Amino acid sequence: MRRPAAEFRTTDYHTAGEPFRIVADTAPPLPGSTVAARRAALVRAVAAGSSEQDAARRLLVREPRGHAGMYGGFVVPPDDAGADFGVVFWHKDGYSTACGHGTMALGVWAVESGRVRVPQDGEAPVVVRIDVPSGRVAALVRRRAGRVAEVTFRNVPAVVSAAALPVATRSFGTVEAGVAHAGACYVSVAAEALGLDVSRQALPRLTAAAREIRTALAGHAAVRHPGDPLLSGVYGVMFHEELPDTPAGPRQRSATVFADGQVDRSPCGSGTSARLALLAESGRMWDGDVLRHESVVGSVFTASLAGRAPGGVLTEITGTSHRTGEHLFTLEEDDTLGTGFLL
Repeated sequence: MRRPAAEFRTTDYHTAGEPFRIVADTAPPLPGSTVAARRAALVRAVAAGSSEQDAARRLLVREPRGHAGMYGGFVVPPDDAGADFGVVFWHKDGYSTACGHGTMALGVWAVESGRVRVPQDGEAPVVVRIDVPSGRVAALVRRRAGRVAEVTFRNVPAVVSAAALPVATRSFGTVEAGVAHAGACYVSVAAEALGLDVSRQALPRLTAAAREIRTALAGHAAVRHPGDPLLSGVYGVMFHEELPDTPAGPRQRSATVFADGQVDRSPCGSGTSARLALLAESGRMWDGDVLRHESVVGSVFTASLAGRAPGGVLTEITGTSHRTGEHLFTLEEDDTLGTGFLL
């Protein structure tokens, strides 16, 4: 066999259809004393064109080992002993500050791999505390008959910065948007305002609209995080469609376009937190209500308010996450494609 220039062992999951590639023991050493500092260092490296620090991400997300819709994270030490571990999230365009579906996958992985101690079955969930660039989050993993049944993502506080912001676009006219910070900044727009629905057929138009909305809001005060400039800027544009309410509360279908045109296959974990904050702000959601949040592929999260925080709300999003495989990815020294490509 030819000698590998690099090897990375991963465990892959999907949460409601959205992939998440976990790199633990073979994660590259990352500079920084906190998770946020490690992400910031990688963002600077990407901006400076440093191929060495960013090589692992590119190898694992690009073809032929990945694809443009791949998502993942490097497991790193936590900020302090209050968390079980930390994670630096990545996607095809760089490094994100938050990832709800990834947090859910990491919680299930931590339980199934024995990374965290698991008691006997019972009503109480196993709580996995994880440091992410936007703060400390938790995955509450519930087991039945010795197997994981569901997982709940408990996010950092979600804060609304604009409830009805007019946004001028070139192709769709002026639309009304809500803006909320929930670990990352999400802009929420009714698909109907664009003359569209939330369907697979509409995704090209929704993606084009997301790019125009992101450009229109670049530098706007509403997309600046009130406490941390590293969390500022539009991360995702979420298009939602109203469906008939359930007895427990609202029902919506959403498609989130993040990074540079990447479509979330799940209802989007952190984006669902942002939706809850906007629904609470408008009086559509109250304590005890449950949002049934559906994705463009038909998967479902259920979400509820878990309390109040300064200027915002605490949220909990519940779904399922399943292991899809374990892999040893190799880059051979004479592979002329190197860390791969994107189409």
